Amino acid sequence: MVGLIATDPRGLDELRVVLWRSRRDLASTGIVVFCISLGLYLDGDASPLGRDLLGQYFLGACAWGFLVALLAREPTPIRVQVAIAMLAATICEYTFAPLYHIYTYRFDNVPAYVPPGHGMVYLTAVVLARSLLFERYGASITRVALLIGTAWSLWGVTFAERLDAGGATLFCVFCAFVLLGRSPLVYVGAFFVTSYLELVGTYWGTWAWALHWPSWGGLPQANPPSGIAAGYCFLDMLALFFAPHLMRFVEWLRALASGLAMLPVPVTREADPHRPAELHRPV
Repeated sequence: MVGLIATDPRGLDELRVVLWRSRRDLASTGIVVFCISLGLYLDGDASPLGRDLLGQYFLGACAWGFLVALLAREPTPIRVQVAIAMLAATICEYTFAPLYHIYTYRFDNVPAYVPPGHGMVYLTAVVLARSLLFERYGASITRVALLIGTAWSLWGVTFAERLDAGGATLFCVFCAFVLLGRSPLVYVGAFFVTSYLELVGTYWGTWAWALHWPSWGGLPQANPPSGIAAGYCFLDMLALFFAPHLMRFVEWLRALASGLAMLPVPVTREADPHRPAELHRPV
């Protein structure tokens, strides 16, 4: 794709048009990337704001504000998907971090900005997948993601300081999501945003991955694992699968409630206003 665009003026003109028509989705992505970059730095070891939990509460409030603003113009199905992704991610966070210590945050907790942060990450994967940029060049973008992930995984099991067998295993799972899943572009979008998030978060010391998986074979892993995007893809899969079912269930409840409200209320003979007055007289 890059070579074709570079040598064909028509390809370059088409790319300009595609980027312009994708500007809203790319703008949302840029906002999330900015929030990731600034927020993880502010909660890192080098930031004065990262000295105590008050800083995390402040970042959490900011993250919720940005998420609500981003969702304001999104349709209901996307909002439902984001809610499901946040719920599933929060459960996983409290299971994997404080309980199993697969990774550990600085204060051995789950920071307040993490749940809305997961919502922003999922939203970014979705808006990238639906953008004209991914629609037009999806196959080439997917190849780039797989090439980067393959190189990262191979480096992790050959030359890296920390053997990353766990990351390579997760990357194989990610490949299965992309090659066999029903929403491959969502998973490709998740790969780019979550890989960036993990690299930034571990660089600033916001969290750190354990040397080995505490269970499931005790595989060694890097900080971060190369295929960690697979974990986020699992959350995306849950959101994409359960959102339509949840919306249909809510609609069924509304229809049921509406039907019950329209049922006639039984009226007793004594309270019937249309009953002749003489029938109310005592015998």
